Amino acid sequence: GIELDNDGFEPFPDEQLNSLAILLDTLKNRFNIPTNNFIGHEDIAPMRKNDPNVNFPWDYFAQKGFGLWYGDTSAIVLPTNFDPIQALRIVGYSVKDTTATLAAFKRHFLKEENNDTLSQGDKKVLYDLMNRSLF
Repeated sequence: GIELDNDGFEPFPDEQLNSLAILLDTLKNRFNIPTNNFIGHEDIAPMRKNDPNVNFPWDYFAQKGFGLWYGDTSAIVLPTNFDPIQALRIVGYSVKDTTATLAAFKRHFLKEENNDTLSQGDKKVLYDLMNRSLF
């Protein structure tokens, strides 16, 4: 893993993010790392970690090919049998502690802290991510 210097509350400095982008590009090319395998500590160990924080620009890095991101969800109609916990598992989260997993998902993708419930809009984001992770 890569550790970034941040107190968990401040935005990340541009210089740090630029250096990280260069490092990630080097690692991705040298080791042929798939885009979806760029994740945060919170994603791999949601019960133990909560970093990087809600200020980390995951969408920016996903645009550069480092991590999964979602698209426009306004036209998504959720299937009646949509199971958010199964979707989290498909996206790559451990669901051993669903409260911690939901909080990690929301920090990463929705920029929300300490909320372990999913709105209809949140479920659409998760559904889109699930479908993107399958390809």
